[in-house]
Order: sequence, then structure tokens, then C-alpha cells
Amino acid sequence: MTLPPADLARVRRWCDQRVPDSVRDQVRVDCDEAPRHLTIVECRPPWGPDLGPEWTRFPIARLTYTKKSGTWALYYRDRNLRFHRYVQTAPTGNIGELLDEVDRDAIGIFWG
Repeated sequence: MTLPPADLARVRRWCDQRVPDSVRDQVRVDCDEAPRHLTIVECRPPWGPDLGPEWTRFPIARLTYTKKSGTWALYYRDRNLRFHRYVQTAPTGNIGELLDEVDRDAIGIFWG
């Protein structure tokens, strides 16, 4: 299955806009793509040269697509890096509503 291209583009733009250009050498927000979901990840550079050149990737939220209904559902990550349905927001066909919820983070579950 492929994800809706317009929604994928919207999430990519949202990620790009989360961090000002002036600090992108310190933190980034990226989107990892899978056939049925997108995972929003926070990326940070290595803490020291002995750790190698790879940035760490820490999952923040997951957006899961259901093709049959054409809806997206929002998931949060627990301390064991497992995802659970975020029940404060119902599945929707408008992915922007879910991105707004991640931005708002009313209960501090996404960004802490």
C-alpha cells in the first residue's frame, strides 16, 4: 500500500518547519516512512566524536493510515518505545488535525 502523496508531502513540510534553520545542526525533526504509517522522529547529532557520525533518532509520534476508510490515526510512544493509540483525537481524513494535536501536545505526551 502507498500512503496518500499529498498527506506525505504535508507531513514532510510540517517536520521541516518544526526547527529553525539556525539550530538544525543541533536538532531536526524527520519523518520515517513505512507502507502503512509515518513516524515523526527527533534527530540529534552524536554527543561526542567517539560515538561516530550517526545522529540518534527518537520516535515522537506515529500516524497510521487505513486505506479502506481513508483515515489517519495518531499514536504516542511510551517509555519502552511501543506505540499506543492516542484516544484524545479520533481518526480523521485530515492529517493536518493530527499534526495540530502533536503541536499542541496538551498533556505533554509527545514532546514531554
